Amino acid sequence: MAAPHVRLSRVTKTFPRGPKALDDVSLEVARGEVYGIIGQSGAGKSTLIRTVNGLETPTSGRVFVGEHEVSALPERDRRGVRRDIGMIFQQFNLFRSRTVAGNVAYPLKVAGVPRAERDRRVARLLDFVGLLDRAHDHPERLSGGQKQRVGIARALATEPSLLLADEATSALDPRTTAEVLALLRRVNRELGVTIVLITHELDVIRAVADRVAVMEGGRVVESGSVYDVFAHPSSPAAADFVRGALRDRPSPQTLARLRHTHPGRLVTVAIRDRGGIQTTLARTFLEHGVVADIVFGGISELQERPVGSLTFALSGPDGAVDAALAALRTDGVEASEEDA
Repeated sequence: MAAPHVRLSRVTKTFPRGPKALDDVSLEVARGEVYGIIGQSGAGKSTLIRTVNGLETPTSGRVFVGEHEVSALPERDRRGVRRDIGMIFQQFNLFRSRTVAGNVAYPLKVAGVPRAERDRRVARLLDFVGLLDRAHDHPERLSGGQKQRVGIARALATEPSLLLADEATSALDPRTTAEVLALLRRVNRELGVTIVLITHELDVIRAVADRVAVMEGGRVVESGSVYDVFAHPSSPAAADFVRGALRDRPSPQTLARLRHTHPGRLVTVAIRDRGGIQTTLARTFLEHGVVADIVFGGISELQERPVGSLTFALSGPDGAVDAALAALRTDGVEASEEDA
């Protein structure tokens, strides 16, 4: 098995007069994958990413990028590691005094790349991000999405093997966000670049990530494939993100309204990656003489697999409803009754 591209081992970071920004964090990012780190503001995401590029030194623990233990290197040696790491920022961080081409060329100029090679790379990258025709414009003439495309091109200029994206779409509207995420997926697939992205938005993770870590209070509270973590959340933090993004379960206010307008018992069934669940539900309710009306729910896709839930109003004798629910659970269906 190949060594991970990024590895954090029991990393803790404490700032003076403050709580732990990172608390015993361990995770591994495989080479060539898109790894998402999701959490609310203050969860420790930005501090974590700054330990990866060596801008922060852990209070304890070890950080590896490739074969380098970044956390043990002196600053002069960390600069060499950073040349293989590209950064994309939330607020773009472009030089207003430089053209689009000048912004992309800047890290190459700093690295001492000859002019002819700089020009070649800049043209290739601007073509890749779809902005070759804007090479001589200044950033103020660009939209937010175009500015972020310049930021991505600049981050790729030194041909890094690792790209770190810090809330790269938070300042963008939904349509532009989708376009930028599609571009990042191209960067990963066509250029083979490993991407670590941090965000507070589940839709970002859903669109591009292969695996995800959920952070809360400086700790990784859950990690795994995007589907497994969000189809079967085991932490309250992950469950909160799923509820907020999928909006597939009724709120207490909605439940009160549903009880007022629909007779019967309200039961929510989780829809997961299994074939024939609709047939199973229909057959089970029919066999037990239970009338089932769908009154709320929604089904989305994560990694091209269904995830969501449906809330039914079940009418019939209590014994029949109980038997139907027991049969569903025996068959592996997650069915939970909404308490009155």
